[in-house]
Amino acid sequence: MSQELPDVVPSAEPVVEHPDQVPVVRPVRRNPGTIVLAIIGFIVLSLVLLVVAEYLFRVLGPTALLIAIVLAAFPLVIVLLGIRWIDRWEPEPRGALLFAFLWGAAASILIALVFSSITQDYRAAAGIQDSFGAEFFETVVQAPIVEETAKGFGILLLFWVMRRTFDGPIDGLVYGATIGIGFAFTENLQYFGLALLNSDGSGIGIASVFLLRAILSPFAHVMFTACTGLLLGVAARRSNGWRGIGYFLLGLIPAIFLHAFWNSAGFWADNWFLYYFVVQVPLFILGIAGVIRLRRHEQLLTHARLSEYAAVGWFTPSEVNQLSTGAGRRQAIAWAARNGLRKQYLRFVRDATRLAFTRERLVSGKDRIGGQRDEADLLDALGKDRRSLAGLPPAPPRPAG
Repeated sequence: MSQELPDVVPSAEPVVEHPDQVPVVRPVRRNPGTIVLAIIGFIVLSLVLLVVAEYLFRVLGPTALLIAIVLAAFPLVIVLLGIRWIDRWEPEPRGALLFAFLWGAAASILIALVFSSITQDYRAAAGIQDSFGAEFFETVVQAPIVEETAKGFGILLLFWVMRRTFDGPIDGLVYGATIGIGFAFTENLQYFGLALLNSDGSGIGIASVFLLRAILSPFAHVMFTACTGLLLGVAARRSNGWRGIGYFLLGLIPAIFLHAFWNSAGFWADNWFLYYFVVQVPLFILGIAGVIRLRRHEQLLTHARLSEYAAVGWFTPSEVNQLSTGAGRRQAIAWAARNGLRKQYLRFVRDATRLAFTRERLVSGKDRIGGQRDEADLLDALGKDRRSLAGLPPAPPRPAG
């Protein structure tokens, strides 16, 4: 039986008993280059998004596109809720997540469309007729390679630009999943829109497409691209800069393989639904189990790093226990909410968690990417958090049993 956690709340001031033992930080000058790159990136992605939107409007027309947007919103919401659950422990910056989604929904789509157009033009110029071999190549070979490389490059960009918050495998998985659902959303617009245009009025065609893409496989692209993100997350713990390219290329292997395996089922699976439940469902369950294991690792990391600060007085041992378990956090947040300080306590939890992951960067020898300055800022923020929680009374003892 696990030991019950004590009820604790943060005090109004840092609980430093020996100020001279608090880690000494050496502030470093912030690099404004990240802000400039972010502005440029969002401008470019906005222009690309307009190009993709114009293409869809021209191909589908306003009515079919509007209906397709409504239909595609269903799997989008489901997957975004799943990503939010994965990312709850140490959330990524919203701006970076928005960039990831736009990269998948616009840049990756445009790259895939350009390569598809090149292939079609080549076939027309060479007089290559539609055949089983040509369709198999485009579906099982070209599409997985082009699409996963395009999507994965977006994660690689985030790995380079967001190194101060790109901390590990969960972060890479979250960015990969967000790019994947962005790509799937735009791709669904085309599939749903074409199904509507080609419908005979019975609705069977659009219903079957919706069943396949929105109900049975909303996480398909998410799982493919998450493989690349996962390996880049491993790179975030082990290497810096250009050495991440090796992990990127390594991550593309399972992403492309799973994508190709999924696309190939239509050519060899006599019973597609049997294949889906025998092969794809277990893979999905295995993926969930992996995510749970990674989240558990984040909790253990949080406990280990905050314990180092507790040793010099920044936290009590009880606070460390409370902040490093999901149950402990929920208990404390609920108590703060009942006293009207939920927002303030959530900020305390967020800053403490970020401090733990910043400490991990420092311990791993990655202080060159701003770890010392971030540590100083977060320690200062934690002091302010405690003062904002000065009105929070001690939690009452819970009844035994």
